[in-house]
Amino acid sequence: MRILRKAYIINTNKTNWPEDEQDMLVNEKCAAYFSPWKEKINHIQPNDLVFLYSNGNGIIARGIATGVCEQGNYINRDGLHVDEQNYMYLNRFERLQEPISAAEINKVVGYSVVFGRTMIPMDYDSGLTLWQAITKNYLNGRNLVATD
Repeated sequence: MRILRKAYIINTNKTNWPEDEQDMLVNEKCAAYFSPWKEKINHIQPNDLVFLYSNGNGIIARGIATGVCEQGNYINRDGLHVDEQNYMYLNRFERLQEPISAAEINKVVGYSVVFGRTMIPMDYDSGLTLWQAITKNYLNGRNLVATD
């Protein structure tokens, strides 16, 4: 059975705990916290396209899923929460200096994406169109901050 590739927009959780967004960027990963949200990361398969979305800004980074979901401890203002973080490292991770706004995302994919959820699934063709728009318009050396 052939598994079809998909694409996902993952919310960085900046509104609830800003350190989560920085953790995802520094560690080149996507993540979600606490049930039932953390289990959403388990659905991401190898080679799926993943976009990190920062509330109020837009897409700030992208990568390709490894397909290996890991579990770890999570620390926020309430303290340590054992095994309350599911995360996945992303290959070909790239941070964009200029976020791609929600309005621009909608324009590129041709429909209104409903933001404000932990994980927004997209069909692969829409994700690929978004990936290509980023490559064409945001990877010219001026708009991109590459990570090592």
